[in-house]
Amino acid sequence: MKMANSFRGEVLNLYKNLLYLDETLRLKNIFLKNKDMKNPEKSKELTAQGELVMKVLEALDFIRKYKAMKQRYYSDTNKTN
Repeated sequence: MKMANSFRGEVLNLYKNLLYLDETLRLKNIFLKNKDMKNPEKSKELTAQGELVMKVLEALDFIRKYKAMKQRYYSDTNKTN
């Protein structure tokens, strides 16, 4: 039972991090769909997929911020696509 509680904390942290990165995701539905998962291997696989999604969202956020910064500091005459 102790292992399940620590895994629950890991899943909650993943949920909070994903929610912070993108509030438009339908996270609640996805997490609720799998809330009764009893297979630890499948749970670990789903958590790994969620962590991959989190890394992709972080990368997209970084690119968005980089583009915004680039637009601020370079004039239209120096822009290249």
